[in-house]
Amino acid sequence: MPQKMVIIDGSSLMHRAFYALPPLTTAAGLYTNAVYGFTTMLVKLLSDNKPDLIAVAFDKGRETFRSQVYAEYKSHRQATPGELSEQFALVHEVLAAFGIPVLEKPGYEADDIIGTLAAQASRQDYDVFIVTGDRDALQLIGPRTKVMLTRKGISETELVDINVLQEKYGLLPEQITDLKGLMGDASDNIPGVPGIGEKTAGKLLREFGSVENLLANIDKVSGKKLQESLRANAELALLSKKLATIVCDVPLDCSLEALKAAPDVDRVREVFQRLEFKSLLAKLPELFDSKALPQNETTLELSPAKAVTSFTELREIVARVKRLGSMVFFPLTSGKIPAVTLIGLAIWAGDEAVYIPHNVNGWELVWDLLADETIPKVTYNAKDVCNACKAKGTELRGLCFDIQLAAYLLEPTAAKYPLTELACQHLGLAVGDMDKEHLGTPDYAGWAAEVVQRLYPVLKEKLVAAGLAELYEEIELPLVPVLSEMEIAGIRVDLTQLDALAQEITDRIETLLTEIYQLAGQEFNVNSTRQLGHILFEVLKLPVIKKTKTGYSTDAEVLEKLAGQHPLIDCLLEYRLLTKLKSTYLDGLRDLIRADTGRIHTHFNQTVTATGRLSSSEPNLQNIPIRTEIGRRIRELFVPGPGYDWIMSADYSQIELRVLAHMSGDDNLIDAFRHNQDIHTHTAAEVFGVPMAEVTAQMRARAKAVNFGIVYGISDFGLSRDIGVSRKEAGQYIDSYFAKYRGVKNYIDNVINLARQQGYVTTLFGRRRFLPDINSGNFNQRAFAERTAMNTPIQGTAADIIKKAMITVYRQLRDRRLKSRLLLQVHDELVLEVAEAERVLVAQLVKQAMEDAVTLAVPLVADVKTGANWAQAK
Repeated sequence: MPQKMVIIDGSSLMHRAFYALPPLTTAAGLYTNAVYGFTTMLVKLLSDNKPDLIAVAFDKGRETFRSQVYAEYKSHRQATPGELSEQFALVHEVLAAFGIPVLEKPGYEADDIIGTLAAQASRQDYDVFIVTGDRDALQLIGPRTKVMLTRKGISETELVDINVLQEKYGLLPEQITDLKGLMGDASDNIPGVPGIGEKTAGKLLREFGSVENLLANIDKVSGKKLQESLRANAELALLSKKLATIVCDVPLDCSLEALKAAPDVDRVREVFQRLEFKSLLAKLPELFDSKALPQNETTLELSPAKAVTSFTELREIVARVKRLGSMVFFPLTSGKIPAVTLIGLAIWAGDEAVYIPHNVNGWELVWDLLADETIPKVTYNAKDVCNACKAKGTELRGLCFDIQLAAYLLEPTAAKYPLTELACQHLGLAVGDMDKEHLGTPDYAGWAAEVVQRLYPVLKEKLVAAGLAELYEEIELPLVPVLSEMEIAGIRVDLTQLDALAQEITDRIETLLTEIYQLAGQEFNVNSTRQLGHILFEVLKLPVIKKTKTGYSTDAEVLEKLAGQHPLIDCLLEYRLLTKLKSTYLDGLRDLIRADTGRIHTHFNQTVTATGRLSSSEPNLQNIPIRTEIGRRIRELFVPGPGYDWIMSADYSQIELRVLAHMSGDDNLIDAFRHNQDIHTHTAAEVFGVPMAEVTAQMRARAKAVNFGIVYGISDFGLSRDIGVSRKEAGQYIDSYFAKYRGVKNYIDNVINLARQQGYVTTLFGRRRFLPDINSGNFNQRAFAERTAMNTPIQGTAADIIKKAMITVYRQLRDRRLKSRLLLQVHDELVLEVAEAERVLVAQLVKQAMEDAVTLAVPLVADVKTGANWAQAK
């Protein structure tokens, strides 16, 4: 059986992968889309073809013998984007790990190296396969040489041999250079003959065979104009053919025998881990021989955990855990808060995974173990365990590490952190026969317990290396029981008031619909974009703001721009607001009230936002409109439960602007906060150049928009839209702001420059956010990354501060054995349920905890209020 050689056009595949794939990056912000695409193709080639010889050829600089012959050759090409050029070193690392030879030669292109290798290999009876996206390689096709042309980026290839070439193009391989000689090649700046395209060139070559024969028989060419063009450009045709011809005698310093892959499996695994090629890591077992890839180091197959079936066995396992002095476990839970139950627990008992089902006798030993503070515990998603313990009337104590939380801090933009992916990413473990049908089973739990045990030291070390250990140990991990208690507590909803408000809103919606139909002169489906567009822009003749492929746009932005131009628009805006609030909050809230508690138990998500802010879901209580009447009415529904008398709201005053003052060190801003001045009035006086006493309400409103806009990197366009002034006037406000607050301007410039250098920004507490697009050549991507660089340190620091405050409040309420408790966190606000006898004390300790959470260059101020419901406490 003939031996096989694969030659890869590295330059071609890297470029195609870069433009075919989205801008993938590692957690550290390293671009990897091109090298990932290339490596994916490489792995597929090795797996499918199993070549005896393999080599990858790259271009070596722009200067070649072709540019010496014709200075314009490829001269029009733009410089390689920085996001791509930095990846060539990475692909060289990948190839070195695989032990695949890389060939480059000054003065020549990758094509010439490929042609030379193909000629040598075919002469020695190898079947040669050239992998490229460049059709120039078709000229190299021969009896033993085929071209695998990449398609759809590089995800597929088309195998082209002599027969396919003749069927598709009607040409022989040697005529490809003649084709380019006549039609030229715009991508390489090869001129060809003016007026001759691919169709004409193919017809001429089928008739005359070659450029030389054609030029010797111009008189026989049909068409006087074509004859004249050929005569006038004969030398250009010959030059173009020469430029397109691949040379096959490049002096290479290697023999074919040296082109055998010699993979270093450990090195491949290390490179894949560093580049975070999770899916490729999982393919290593099938790619490499089992002898080269020890199973116990790189795979963790699904195997049954030892099941505990008796009280005696359970007692022995508990004793073993106590002898070990620590507990590594993975829980299986079911149910919703506050009724989360543990249906089983897999414990890593030193050298094996042991599964404890919920129905084995003696589970009180497990609860005691979970509550034993002297036994340090490592787990995954500890909040679920906390909730299950609380539902059972006990607590999870001794928690020292949560795998999910650690993964979140290391890669905050991932949003989800399944254990199978973490095993691939951080351990290089293939998941074996793990699949969705196993999730939630005892066998999966046993596998997961071992993975948790292996991940613990790895992630702990990575947290230290990234400077995140203190943030993890002092804020994120201690916050877990706080959030658990808040979820279990829930918040009471006045059901009678809810039903009354729902009916009131329903009646108002029906009234609005009647008014809309009357104003339109006909009934129609208000929720149909097509029908609404017809009414607004064809019946009522309102100005068209925006059109899409499917017709008129009637989105929120369009309606807001049309506001005030017709009464129907105002009715429509109110209709949309009320229907959304009714479905989201009124109807939605009723469905989420638990019959056994009369309360709503929202979920607090600790590992979702990239900035470190908490989010809530089922329902999202952080999205209730703040400044509208209907938002206030919805907040009135949230009341203290039996045994409590008040709802308390503690809200940070302008915390993000205070953080900005501290982090920027701007003297003007710091001075205003230290003197307890109204910051928006102060800014208005600075920006508009008037005494504070002369600042009007409009001036203050515009200054407020500038203040908060600066934190979020607002542009003149965005500010002009927000405050209803021209873009020029908005730009003047921003320029004036920066002229008065030079420290803020310097801070913004510095944080963006630092982000460009290191690829990420940090909060005051070291929380990182990676910004892979900060140096992007795409303006929109780069601009978004710059805005993110500005606001993340501010918003993230504010989030860290209120988390610290929550932990302090929770601990003080617990240590003082107070009945009052935390219920909600809504960005900069804490909501508590308070007993009358404790109201003054709780208000004092909450205010102090929030204001003393961190020492800044300006004072932190927390406003604490109480009321009979949440609205009254605001």
